[in-house]
Amino acid sequence: MICAEGALDDLGLVREIAARHRYKPIGPFYPGIRAAVSEKIAMPLVAPLLGAMRDVFDLPSRPEYFECYLSLVTKSPADLAPIQRLPHFDGTEAERIAILLYLSDDSNGGTAFYRQRVTGFESVNEERFDTYVQALEAATAEHGIPSASYIGKDSPLFAQTHKIDGVANRMVIYRGNTLHCAAMAEDFAPDADPGSGRLTLNLFLKG
Repeated sequence: MICAEGALDDLGLVREIAARHRYKPIGPFYPGIRAAVSEKIAMPLVAPLLGAMRDVFDLPSRPEYFECYLSLVTKSPADLAPIQRLPHFDGTEAERIAILLYLSDDSNGGTAFYRQRVTGFESVNEERFDTYVQALEAATAEHGIPSASYIGKDSPLFAQTHKIDGVANRMVIYRGNTLHCAAMAEDFAPDADPGSGRLTLNLFLKG
């Protein structure tokens, strides 16, 4: 994992630009709305760190652009679909790299990482996928589907291993196959305004 502070020279300007984007739901998993960001805009933000990513994550070459979004969490806990109440992974490929940049202050929340209790898995690759799914199905059959809330520190199915506080202008880089989930503050209130809501930039690369 790589954690970089003060990632943007002008956070305020980036937030102004983000506020001019048009947001909409994209995909069934993210609990909010998103706006696509082009490679031309996204890649300069991480260009100085590409060499470090190659070394830290043992990639055969510098990672390249895959997709990028501005993201706003807008779902209240009561409205979460069952899949949104669990940690997730972005893909099974070890060379998929996730970059999360906090554009608003979420110091009381952030991003948490998890271990599946039954298997001990903290990441899911292609070889682990079937075992992970079978264990998840068995655990939900035993304990029930998690209640309508954002996952906290621990649950019967997963144990939290680490949490990164969502400090504004902090960038966190990790393998996309790691089990993780947004860590929401106890007083979180959905807000669809990019000027005041929980705003992040989510960039995905492939080595």
